[in-house]
Amino acid sequence: MDVDTRLLRYFQAVAEEGNLTRAAARLYISQPALTKQIRQLEDQLGAVLFERSKAGMALTGPGAALAESIGAVLDAWGRAERAVRAAEAESSKVLRVGFLASAANEKTQEIIAAFRRRRPGWRVELRQAGWGAPTAGLVAGEVEASFLRLPFPNQEDFVLLELLTEPRCIAMAADHPLAGQETLVFADLLDEPFIAAPAATGAFRDHWIGGEARGGRPVKVGAVTEYPDDWLTAIANGDGIALAPASAARYYARPDIAYRDVEGVAPSTVALAWPRGAEPSPALADFIAAAREA
Repeated sequence: MDVDTRLLRYFQAVAEEGNLTRAAARLYISQPALTKQIRQLEDQLGAVLFERSKAGMALTGPGAALAESIGAVLDAWGRAERAVRAAEAESSKVLRVGFLASAANEKTQEIIAAFRRRRPGWRVELRQAGWGAPTAGLVAGEVEASFLRLPFPNQEDFVLLELLTEPRCIAMAADHPLAGQETLVFADLLDEPFIAAPAATGAFRDHWIGGEARGGRPVKVGAVTEYPDDWLTAIANGDGIALAPASAARYYARPDIAYRDVEGVAPSTVALAWPRGAEPSPALADFIAAAREA
């Protein structure tokens, strides 16, 4: 019987969290979708893996047996995936790197140039991901490293090389009543609707709605978006305001959007991230060295 390794990862997350909601947030999928996948795995194995109750998800005997061996299975498959990616990169001379929005800002090209000096003839293929997948392909194994904004869910599973830190600002429609002010105070904006990332992105979403500066006040969500173009359109349409890195004013300048300084929120940090516990491929090691140089 063949089983999709994705189902095994879903099972492992539920087994470790003991809770569907937390496991779904960790995996960046909805709770109903995760429930469906767990049932699919149970159907394939012909066994009930969890006892479901209001208290959470408890492993049954068959579930405990699977949980005991699942780590070794997934670790072995992870090593095989990394070996294949490294071999493919060497043969094609292409290193795949994920990124969100503006990646590492102006440092991105510096890093790529430094990498090419180390590996003449190589190319860096940048793959953009939406905010609904804040690890930009790392979890799915689609890339070897990613330029990410901190924090993001389960970032302790990755090695992080911090590259830059910049202030956050407020993006709003150019005709918003507050657009006439040069500097805003975040505490005065708590009743404004905000453009938010999907709820399943957890810590990433919380950071970009200013969760740490709200003092427990819930956010009013004006729209949920995953990609910069949709985000910009929602802001320009007046669906809400949004926290943004200061560099957004350079990378996403539009006449119908105003960017204003804001006080009372922590800055934003960009890091290069790659899986913890795995030896980087030679090409990735050179890319990390290039990032350190930049």
